[in-house]
Amino acid sequence: MTEPARLQLLTRANCHLCAVAGETLQRIAGEAGVTAEERDVDSDPDLQAEYGDRVPVVLLDGREHSYFTVDVVRLRRDLGLA
Repeated sequence: MTEPARLQLLTRANCHLCAVAGETLQRIAGEAGVTAEERDVDSDPDLQAEYGDRVPVVLLDGREHSYFTVDVVRLRRDLGLA
């Protein structure tokens, strides 16, 4: 049995792009039957050092998938929805 995809959104407080990406990611995750988790990069010095101001970032199974916006077409394909 295949494990469900793990989706994570790296965000920052008061980030308009992050809010839009979060809504999009939650919708697509719901369609795929997986859970999307959000993490604030400012709560983790390692994440803050790695991603800086390059948020939001979508991680799929721990690997960077897209940033600034959700690549909807690619994400849907990678989750088996396309």
